[in-house]
Amino acid sequence: MHYDLIVVGGGIVGLGHAWAAAKQGQTVAVFDNNPRAEGASIRNFGMIWPVGQPAGTQRALALRSRTLWRELGAAAGFPVHECGSLHLAHHDDELAVLQEFAPSTAADGLDIELVTPRQIADLTPAANQAGLKGGLYSHTELRVTPPTAVSSISAYLADAHNVKFHFDSPIIKVDSGEVTSSHGQTWTAERIVIATGAYFQHLFPEAHQAERLLICKLQMMLTEAQPAGWNLGPHIASGLTLRHYPSFRDCPSLAAVKQRFAEDSPQLDRYGIHVMASQADNGGLILGDSHEYGDDIEPTDKAEIDALMLEELQKIMNVPNWNITRRWHGLYAKHPTQMCFVCEVRPEVLVVNGFGGNGMTLSLAFSESIIHRWRNSAQWEVLHGTN
Repeated sequence: MHYDLIVVGGGIVGLGHAWAAAKQGQTVAVFDNNPRAEGASIRNFGMIWPVGQPAGTQRALALRSRTLWRELGAAAGFPVHECGSLHLAHHDDELAVLQEFAPSTAADGLDIELVTPRQIADLTPAANQAGLKGGLYSHTELRVTPPTAVSSISAYLADAHNVKFHFDSPIIKVDSGEVTSSHGQTWTAERIVIATGAYFQHLFPEAHQAERLLICKLQMMLTEAQPAGWNLGPHIASGLTLRHYPSFRDCPSLAAVKQRFAEDSPQLDRYGIHVMASQADNGGLILGDSHEYGDDIEPTDKAEIDALMLEELQKIMNVPNWNITRRWHGLYAKHPTQMCFVCEVRPEVLVVNGFGGNGMTLSLAFSESIIHRWRNSAQWEVLHGTN
């Protein structure tokens, strides 16, 4: 069968392209190696996180994605919680970073405010008030449950937009206008998007390698359900997180935060640990995470990493139930210098990859821009952003 668009990869990046094209009335097919999406798109916090994106193109895309998530949740029937986020400062240098960051966001759409320990107590029961200096509350962030959201989006696209899903169908060859599966079947399309995330070894590996993509492994955990009526409220992040997201990179006090952690807790830098928490729909808390790259990645998880994360989380949070019911890891592909990359590997065949941990936050708006520019024959170079 012939389609306007074929998408290889059933994660959130692939689904974003499928949705954007289907909304324009295009015929679309999505192919995935597995019986369902099983990669990074279902192994994350479910955070849509504009506050972590640097000002400019990335933050604008994050805010547009926020709008699209709300639209898609309403259409596909899955919850999109407008929970916001809360960065906690338990040290003076962390509070200084938040105070430096807050004025810089006034003109670009983030709805944030500095909050006192007393105000934090009203926002969440989880914050450890001992030594708490203050925090930064953002009204902007959203929460979805990744497996529910991804499966609901697929079902909605199939039912409402007649998108054809071919699961358990590894694509082993792609030419202009044509894809071939491991079963020997061939499909044709006007245009093709390759969005295979960390699993890019089998389709145009040379294009990915030329971009020097990094594979990142992260470890995460889920607690048992918290007591009935206990709600985390906003996503929670600690001072460690200020080291991770590029939105804080220009704050003068960030250097002091980085130096303190490097001197006091070098193992946190070794494993790329910064701690965050989000509440799952079952009442448990999703906790994480860590970042190991390249040759440091092992097939088994490290108990030391989980212990370090729990130790840091218990410094900043008071939670009724810390019992862990699930542990897992995810893999994603990260571009070393850009927010992602787009490469036309054949005429009318695009590889889109390298979002790192920002796929949930950026991909819906970025996919929309790809489909719009493709329709209007724009040059791909203008889509490259930098961190």
